[in-house]
Amino acid sequence: LAAELDAVKLILLTDVEGVRDADGRLLSTIREQEIETLIKDGIISGGMIPKVRCCQSALAGGVGKAHIIDGRQEHAILLEIFTHEGIGTEIVK
Repeated sequence: LAAELDAVKLILLTDVEGVRDADGRLLSTIREQEIETLIKDGIISGGMIPKVRCCQSALAGGVGKAHIIDGRQEHAILLEIFTHEGIGTEIVK
């Protein structure tokens, strides 16, 4: 849908902060070409896989960036859009 709407950005609200590495640190940015390795290595697993695949599909459809952020955090969308550092994990080409 995001691609069909020519969206510049897709934001997925979820109940986790974003994608975490093997040490539990939040990954602020993931490049599209890293996704398969992160899945193979078990970094992206379980319910995060369909979220990341959705973001991957949006990027393939022309969306510029996709973000996975914690919708439980107060003002999550505003923090993502209007702060330089953002929150959650962004997925880019």
